[in-house]
Amino acid sequence: MKRTLLTNARLATMIRGKEPYGLIEDGAVAIDGERIAWTGPRAELPGEWANAESQDLEGRLVTPALTDCHTHIVYGGNRAREFEMRLEGASYEEIARAGGGIVSTVSATRAMDEDALVVDALPRLDAMIAEGVATVEVKSGYGLSLADELKMLRAARRLAELRPVRIKTSYLAAHAVPPEYKGRADDYIEDIVLPGMEAAYEAGLADAVDGFCEGIAFSPEQMKRVFEKARDLGLPVKLHAEQLSNLGGAKLAAGFGALSADHLEYLDEEGVAAMAGAGTVAVLLPGAFYTLRETQLPPVEALRKAGVPMAVATDCNPGSSPLASLLLSVNMVCTLFRLTPEEALAGVTREAARALGLQGEIGTIEAGKRAELAVWDVEHPAEFAYRIGFNPLHRLIRGDAV
Repeated sequence: MKRTLLTNARLATMIRGKEPYGLIEDGAVAIDGERIAWTGPRAELPGEWANAESQDLEGRLVTPALTDCHTHIVYGGNRAREFEMRLEGASYEEIARAGGGIVSTVSATRAMDEDALVVDALPRLDAMIAEGVATVEVKSGYGLSLADELKMLRAARRLAELRPVRIKTSYLAAHAVPPEYKGRADDYIEDIVLPGMEAAYEAGLADAVDGFCEGIAFSPEQMKRVFEKARDLGLPVKLHAEQLSNLGGAKLAAGFGALSADHLEYLDEEGVAAMAGAGTVAVLLPGAFYTLRETQLPPVEALRKAGVPMAVATDCNPGSSPLASLLLSVNMVCTLFRLTPEEALAGVTREAARALGLQGEIGTIEAGKRAELAVWDVEHPAEFAYRIGFNPLHRLIRGDAV
């Protein structure tokens, strides 16, 4: 097993402690195979590593590799025309009710085979990897039939075979009601969502179950049925909640021990308290807020005071957030939502890992974690939030490929 020592590095370990960013000046990281064996100040390096093969990082900053914990990168077509419509005054809800929105992407996705979906998603994935991302969550939700939802999940799984990245999948058949079930959401859940979930589980295609709890999608009562099925199968849940209105979705999700509740612009104090009690991560998605020209800010201060972990993601999708840059999301979440630069960096490392249930494996630089690290040409971690449209990645390290 390969043993490598990284030296002359400034380490933003992202471990909670006295030092902002968990920063270690003149640090070293000892890597044994795919795991971190030791990390700390270089002056305290254990003797057993004194003669190990070493790499001088020339004073560069090292962070955990980034995690994008909420994406929809597998889909067909695009919705540039809807973007024009919004600029002309139409709301997201109006477009959806007119047959646009998610349903328009469904038609394009259904028309593509699995191979085409993979090919179409790769450029988006490559853009993420180029910015230091080593883990990406990918949702279904644009097939809305049993066969097409499974097709999307298979395509997502294949991405990890073609690129050096970890893919976590979320089954999101409860994303919208397809045209053939218009006005029959309960029938759609019974006929497609629930049996499709079981099929995805049996095929090993789903790591979690997600849904869209909104007036234009599914009610809390309908999502409860979905989550009960997920619980029976032993699959963790997450939820698009309180994006356009407050239906109490976050509270519902927290009641099922959800990994995360995402968007949350209309989250109330009761929802915040429920998330805090359940340890449910708040995933903030500034790309959708920006694209939809939303004005209702998520209750960041309330989340902060309650100790709710806050993750940050791109929400990369063809309609409400055609954003493939996690680095830009870091800037946006500070500028738009007033997270601190440290909170934002934690949001794409430590807390993003928590939102996927991976906090024991990745997200911080510490012994026992996987050696997935990003090396940057920056002087201080605050630069990630400060710069706009600039990628300072020097290299991405993943385990044995050091």
